[in-house]
Amino acid sequence: MKSIFGLILIGTSAIAVEQDFSGVIDVRAIYNDSIQSYVDGGFGKLRFNSGTHVSISQLGLSHHVDWTDNISSKIVANGYLDNTNEGLGITEAFIQYKGLPSENGYRITAKAGILYPTITIENHATAWTSPYTLSFSTINSWLAEEVRHLGSSLSLSRLGKFHQSKHDVKLTAEAFVNNDPTGAMLSWHGWTTGSRQTLWHETIRIPELLAMRSDGLLSGQAKESDPFLDLDTRVGANFTGEWNWRGNGKLTVGYYDNNADTSVVKNGQYSWRTRFHHLGVKWRLPLKIDLLAQFLKGDTLMKALTGKDAVNNDYHSFNILLSKAWYAHRISMRFEDFSVTDNDQIWGDNNNEDGNAFTASYRYQLQKGLFIHSEFNWVTSERFARTYVNQPEKLIEKQWQVAMRYYF
Repeated sequence: MKSIFGLILIGTSAIAVEQDFSGVIDVRAIYNDSIQSYVDGGFGKLRFNSGTHVSISQLGLSHHVDWTDNISSKIVANGYLDNTNEGLGITEAFIQYKGLPSENGYRITAKAGILYPTITIENHATAWTSPYTLSFSTINSWLAEEVRHLGSSLSLSRLGKFHQSKHDVKLTAEAFVNNDPTGAMLSWHGWTTGSRQTLWHETIRIPELLAMRSDGLLSGQAKESDPFLDLDTRVGANFTGEWNWRGNGKLTVGYYDNNADTSVVKNGQYSWRTRFHHLGVKWRLPLKIDLLAQFLKGDTLMKALTGKDAVNNDYHSFNILLSKAWYAHRISMRFEDFSVTDNDQIWGDNNNEDGNAFTASYRYQLQKGLFIHSEFNWVTSERFARTYVNQPEKLIEKQWQVAMRYYF
């Protein structure tokens, strides 16, 4: 895989193709009233540890190449630098075929490579950023952390303009591997609201759990989760349907199943059977107010070496966002409800969680591509596992951020 995408980059200098670079630089000042962040191996729901920080929160670069009228490639790299973590690497890399519409208005599109599943409603700006908020919703934070894969997708679209209609319909089927540990972090630190995308080569620190001590049922688990591993050679799938009413909004609905074999364990990394239904809505309300909503509900299962259910969780998250743009201004507000339900009785690994989150965000455009962006985050949650490290079961976390963002 690395050699393939390396050849793509090298080849652009030797072949007359159309290519362009785009990117984002995001520098922030943050004040956080919280506990140790989930990024740093804690139970905090926010990206940064408690206190005041200055962060290069994202250096995103996207390289797009049009090889022919129908075939293109895209590689997205991201970097981060602050006092809790740093990193630089690939987050997406794929080749795409986009066919011309047929006489009846049907179009086929195909992708192959390192991909996000077709789920998000919010994160469609450069380098998978959101134009609405600095911090992702809990759903998109989970996707950014551990729901990605190596795979392919095939889409069939029916374009309404060929039928004198404003309604477009698209069906997408995705097949993938390299995602067997997906579900581990959602179970062990729960839902979060952050803005960091796990790099393809990275591992993720797991919080301290009593069940992972030498005498616990989960003692064989590695100290860090490697979310993009293929452990069992089985193929997962994601199916999404999309209805788009041009000028009004769109609706997406789908089902994801990584089809993992829970009997497989390698080097302390377990296969998790993770599946969920997902629903997304984007709609233009009166006064040009945008409404975005997402719902995700599913389950995840991990088995111990004995064959006993070690982690068996149900989970859900729902969010609704309202956003209004006028002249150089945009204001957005988002409310979220989330939970994890622990169905097993394993000592020292209580994953039960219930919580809500609220985000208020204001963005001002100084000039083309340059924005000042401020945001307030408030998260309240109940999670028993925090008592394992002498932290409160019930917790309110607050965060203030001011960012200078430049898109180029």
